[in-house]
Amino acid sequence: MRAVLILTLALIGLPAFAQAKTYEADYIGETETIRAKFEDTLVHLARDNNLGFVEMRAANPGLDPWIPGAGKRIILPTRHLLPEAPRKGVVINLADMRLYHFPPRGAPPVTYSIGIGREGLNTPTGSTKIVRKKAGPTWTPTARMRKEDPELPVSVPPGPDNPLGSHALYLGFPLIAVHGTNKPYGIGRRVSSGCIRLYPEGIKSLFPRVPTGTKVTVVDQPVKVGWIEDRMYVEVHPTQEQSIKIEEDGILNAYEITKEDLKRITAKAGDHADKIDWAKVRKAVREHKGYPIAVLNKNRTPGSQAQNELEDLMEETDTKTAELDKVKEKTAKKTSQESEQTSGEAAAPRRSSYNFNN
Repeated sequence: MRAVLILTLALIGLPAFAQAKTYEADYIGETETIRAKFEDTLVHLARDNNLGFVEMRAANPGLDPWIPGAGKRIILPTRHLLPEAPRKGVVINLADMRLYHFPPRGAPPVTYSIGIGREGLNTPTGSTKIVRKKAGPTWTPTARMRKEDPELPVSVPPGPDNPLGSHALYLGFPLIAVHGTNKPYGIGRRVSSGCIRLYPEGIKSLFPRVPTGTKVTVVDQPVKVGWIEDRMYVEVHPTQEQSIKIEEDGILNAYEITKEDLKRITAKAGDHADKIDWAKVRKAVREHKGYPIAVLNKNRTPGSQAQNELEDLMEETDTKTAELDKVKEKTAKKTSQESEQTSGEAAAPRRSSYNFNN
């Protein structure tokens, strides 16, 4: 009897102990390079490799997304640094338009490319949980959606025409869900009304993995940092606002980094902060290519100029922030004036050029 009791207690205790483990590495996957075939497009390569359209364009600036050209070198940004967030449940990073699911017992996370809220209908950040799951959901447009497009039906039943796709995970955020889509080429873009969309195959994979009550953390981190063996890397994505420019033109001539980013990079380096190559950090931020770039080698001789370079970056950041604040203030004032001039007029329906608004 005593042996049975001991065995029972051991069996009860083992899972609890195992579940306390977390995934310790700072990254998953490996970056790949391929040569394009004549029929390849960045859109189709993105879906075939669980990537989004914007991250494919950012990683391959200058390439025609529809006709890259046979033999062209194409980077598949399939190595991802993990966001700075609790490694538990589901973590969504809006900047890299990617969802990370952390299985129990410290297993490597599974990642999915996502579509997020468009301008004016941003996906919210913060902590929540999955409050309800539904296979074969019914889509019911909100009053705002029907005002923008009076031709929308009252509801759409489960099936191939349903904008929610085959499965939906409803969050604690009002009117926000993680779901599939009937328009998969909207993944990796800012196209939704705030919800998080996955490829049809992605939502079918995620749905059985996450029970009701699973913790969900949504962050917005364009700059990620992590260690891979003896080197520290930064991975820089376009901001949500910049992603629209990347989608349209494929090239972004911008330079933005915050003091918080610089502090996180320095903190991650720890005792090796004097070995950071800030010129490489500048280049990574400027190019926004969305895959990890090595900026520190533990075996590098400490640079005497590292602290001066960091101080210069901090000063530049202060200047850029002040300039950006002035632009935002001017834009807000102009928007307010235009709103006053047009008050009382009927709002014209807005449609995305890709018609991915649901």
